[in-house]
Amino acid sequence: MKEVVLHVYDVTNSDSEKTNNTILQINRIFKDRIGLGGIFHSAVQVYGEEEWSFGFCENGSGVFSCPISKNPMYTYRERIVLGETECTIATVNRILRELSREWPGHSYDLLSRNCNHFCDVLCDRLGVPKLPGWVNRFANAGDTAVVVAENTAVKFRQAKTEIVNASRVAYRFMAGLTSKNQASPESSGDQNRGGPTFQGTWFKNVVSAGAKPSSSGSTPSQEVDDVSPLQHQKSAEQSTRL
Repeated sequence: MKEVVLHVYDVTNSDSEKTNNTILQINRIFKDRIGLGGIFHSAVQVYGEEEWSFGFCENGSGVFSCPISKNPMYTYRERIVLGETECTIATVNRILRELSREWPGHSYDLLSRNCNHFCDVLCDRLGVPKLPGWVNRFANAGDTAVVVAENTAVKFRQAKTEIVNASRVAYRFMAGLTSKNQASPESSGDQNRGGPTFQGTWFKNVVSAGAKPSSSGSTPSQEVDDVSPLQHQKSAEQSTRL
């Protein structure tokens, strides 16, 4: 059994001293006072006096090592004992070689594939608990926000498409009923009873957005806007493109 230690740093690698001080202040407030999290770099130590982590580079593996607590890019914060591994030193070396191939430097992503994600994977293969949630909480929260925003946009587009399609189907249905009614003239007796001709006239009025009812019907004449079916069709087609 060999102890596995997590080394945590404040991310202060900006060229701006003001930015670095701001990050330190954020970490003090959100981690030290509230316990929520912050902006951190992490590395794992197992066997020997080196810690292993992951970072960006254009070519080759992003996996690297440095003396424990001595990464010159960041400000050292603390060490956390994660547990003990049953892996031998030979097994650990094999795991590190595998991860070096699986984690090329160009695949680095601040939100979804950073140093903390790498340490989680390494700890999992070593058989010890993963990082405390606060170490990578800011990245996880940002990644979740991106996913939610993307899913919302997809659902909105789907809903918009369904509304447009439903509008087209409804228009074709109404127009079809009107055409059927015009192709099958009814007797004056049926009209006087307010039967199918009355219903056809009502559908025609809906489709034509207020065309005057036929004078052959016995229904009372009403003054409405004189809009032709073609004009309504054009208006309906424009609305479906919104």
